[in-house]
This record gives sequence, structure tokens and C-alpha cells, in this order.
Amino acid sequence: MDIQTIKLRYGIIGNDPKLLLAINKAIQVAPTDLSILITGESGVGKDIFSRIIHENSLRKHAKQGRGLISVNCGAIPEGTIESELFGHVKGAFTGAEKNRKGYFEEADGGTIFLDEIGELPLSMQVKLLRVLENGEIIPVGSSTALKINVRIVAATNVDLVAAVRGGRFREDLYYRLQQISIYIPPLRERKDDIPLLFRKFSSDVAEKYHMPPIVLTDDGRQYLMNYPWYGNVRELKNVTEQISVVETARTINRDILQNYLNYVPEEKMPALFSPAAAGGNAPISDRELLLKALSMGQMISEMRNEINELRQAVTQLAQGLPLGGTPVVPARTAGQPSAYPIIEPSMMPGRTTDQPVDNTLHVIPPHQTIDQPEEEFQESEMVEDEPLALDEREKRAIRLALERHGGKRTLAAKDLHISERTLYRKIKEYGIN
Repeated sequence: MDIQTIKLRYGIIGNDPKLLLAINKAIQVAPTDLSILITGESGVGKDIFSRIIHENSLRKHAKQGRGLISVNCGAIPEGTIESELFGHVKGAFTGAEKNRKGYFEEADGGTIFLDEIGELPLSMQVKLLRVLENGEIIPVGSSTALKINVRIVAATNVDLVAAVRGGRFREDLYYRLQQISIYIPPLRERKDDIPLLFRKFSSDVAEKYHMPPIVLTDDGRQYLMNYPWYGNVRELKNVTEQISVVETARTINRDILQNYLNYVPEEKMPALFSPAAAGGNAPISDRELLLKALSMGQMISEMRNEINELRQAVTQLAQGLPLGGTPVVPARTAGQPSAYPIIEPSMMPGRTTDQPVDNTLHVIPPHQTIDQPEEEFQESEMVEDEPLALDEREKRAIRLALERHGGKRTLAAKDLHISERTLYRKIKEYGIN
């Protein structure tokens, strides 16, 4: 089957050389039993390539099993993923009332597509390696290995090489998975395909809802081609459908597109969220999100310390004490609601009740003293200036979040802007109680 036939059959739009290379490689390796690793950003269509590989292989005629089974590794909780993949026997755990086949056994004789393979826990990576090397699985609660014949096609939108270096992905599993590697380019690397996709999506909407299709002006076409499209084809399709339904005008220019596309130039984006800071076009890592949360926590803590120091300085000045001295808090009189002491003129050193009181507040810079040597002044809290190692900063951010939410991991993960599974893995990795 040639490339044009594949494009028509699977609805692939575009003529970019990188895209055509990926399609051609998928066609060539489909008849083999080699493990394949598909890489590319979210929304580029990695699942379509898994179908191309399976449906152009001999495994599509398998009599047993369910042919192609797709599994999103990032969507299965860590506590149940082994049972989901390899099955379990009756009585293996609470609620296991009967034997259950896992996805691998269901796919026996066919193909299993493991999407988001980079989210697979390390404990499961070891067991997946056993499947690749020996073709065996052991259901949960069983001591008997089952032989299976399954072809593995994996996909990821994260940099597995960086994950291997960071100890989050096994090196031996990485090399076993990528016997063949297929890279699908993001939409911004195939700009000439963007107007073609826009026209296809607008025609589909027009046909479905019986309305004239929308068309682009020259400046609108140029604006679409220069937009970064971090959501790739999925984002372009959603935007096209939204404009087709909402806009009454059928000619779409740059001004209309700007109402639907929130373009932010890289130089104006926050450092942690810019594509350059995330390593080119790679998605933001959990480490960067943790560091961002930690830096925000440190900023709040420093502001709180400065407010406390200023409040203490104001109180001491009102009492006529030098900065750094111990404030004198008079006994509160009956009916006095204020939490701050009322300073009478007779309480101020060197002043009598007959002398007028100067109510003007003289603010003195925080690190100066009144007729006092500099070494006698001590800050109420010292801020550590030495930079912490990245692991220590991550550890501190996790501890702060857990303490803030009373040990509730769901709320702590939400506070840190990471998944609960990632937080659980970090807790185990750092040995946090």
C-alpha cells in the first residue's frame, strides 16, 4: 500500500516531507514484529500511526484476541495498573471475586498500543521488560507465567532520553521499545499543511451542519501559519469548528482569528512556561512546576517576614525604643478592643505629660539603628541566600504542600500543579514521610 492510499484511508492531510517520511516508515515496518516507539507532541496523531502499523500487518487477521488494544498508561492509577495490564486471579486482593484477563492477554496474537509510556511507574517498567524479553506475563496473585504473543507499539510526548538520565525511565526498556522509532513532526514544523487542514475541517463542519464553509483571507492564512499551535492538529480542529459555528461571516481574516487564538510571544511568556525554557518545544516538566510552586512560596514567605519586621519597627518607634529593642506592651484596660497597645505620652522615655506629643511617624530604613552600633541589630529571621540543589528544592516544595494541606495528597498535588500519581512517585523517590 502506497503513501497516498494510506493518507486517504486514514484521513491524513499534508505533504510535509517529515510527515511523509513517518508514514513511509510505518508502512515498511508494519509487516514485522519489531517493537515500535512513536514520538511526538500531544495532538499530532500518534494513535493513527498505531492503527496504520497494526492494520497493515499480518496480526490484523489474528483469530484469537481482540486485534489492536489501546491503553493510556497515564490514565490508570498506579495501584491498579498491574492488574489492568496483566490480569489477576480470584482472591488476589480485596474485590477480586473471579479471574480476570488483562490487556496483554486480551491482545494475544495481536497488537497492544501503550500510549503515554513515559508515565509508566518504574515497578511496572521492570515487568514490561519481562514481556519484551521472554513473552511472559504473571497475573496478580498467580505464581504461573503465561506465554503470550503480542506486538508492542508505544508512544510518548516526553523526552525519554532525558527521563533515562533523570532515573525516571529504565535504559534497558528504552532500547527494547525503540527497535524502530517513528517521529511525527508538530504542526508548526509543517506550516504549509496548516491551510490544508483548516480547509478540510471547515468543509467537514459545513457538510455536517448544512452551512457554507468558511474561507481564509491572505492575512488570516498567514496568521494561522505563524501561530505556534502547541495543541497541534487537535487544537486546529477545535478552533476551526468553533469559528465555523459561531461566526456569521464566512470570510475569516486576521482580526477574527485573534479572538479565538491566544497567541503569546515567547519573549513575553514567564520563564518556566516558555518553550525555550522547557527545552525547545518540549512540554513543561513536573520538576519545573515544582520549582515554580517553591519560588512562589518563598516569595510569600519573604513578604510575610518583611511585614512582620515593619510592624515591629513601627511599634518600637511608637514606644520611643531603638530598633532591635524589646517592645513594651502595657496592660490592656477594660473595654479596650484594639490588639495594639495605646501609647500614652508619659510612657515615652524623656517625655512628660506637659510636653506636646509629635504624632508624626518617622520611618527608619530596616537595616539602620538609632544611636546604636550596627552589630547590635539582629534581623528576626535570616533568609538563606545559598541556592539549593534541584532535588532539595523539589523535596522542600512537596513537604510545604503536604504540611499546608494536612498530608492530603490530592490537595497537595493540585497545589503543586502536578498529577497525584507524580506526587506519589516523588514522595517514594525522596522518602518523604
